[in-house]
Amino acid sequence: MLLLAAAILTTAAIATKDVYTVNVTNNKDLGRYMTNETFFTLYYFLNDTPGNGISHCNGKCAENWPPFYVEDLHVNPELESGDFTVITRDDGKKQLAYMGWPLYQYVGDTESYDTSGQGKINAWFVVIPKEFPPHQT
Repeated sequence: MLLLAAAILTTAAIATKDVYTVNVTNNKDLGRYMTNETFFTLYYFLNDTPGNGISHCNGKCAENWPPFYVEDLHVNPELESGDFTVITRDDGKKQLAYMGWPLYQYVGDTESYDTSGQGKINAWFVVIPKEFPPHQT
């Protein structure tokens, strides 16, 4: 009985060890893209300028595209934690950036794995690590 209890505790510890605050998820159309720890899609905004520490999505925009931030970053092994930085927004709140691009979620994604923000107004796109950074025209 004691061995069974120890095995259950060990299994639980191993299971929680692989909880990432930034995941890489697969989609048959998009390929492998980034999500948060509950598998909600992460997006970037083409109107942002990478690496300048500024988000151009504020006010009503930020209500529809909430900035993504986690205090304790744990990334999927497919990603490099050094590619993530923290910026301070105009409102004083923190936001994570990936390769200099501020990260967002989309209020239209109501369930895990939703990608309904993909391509919105030709400015919002899921973060596909293999295709990052995006080419700007």
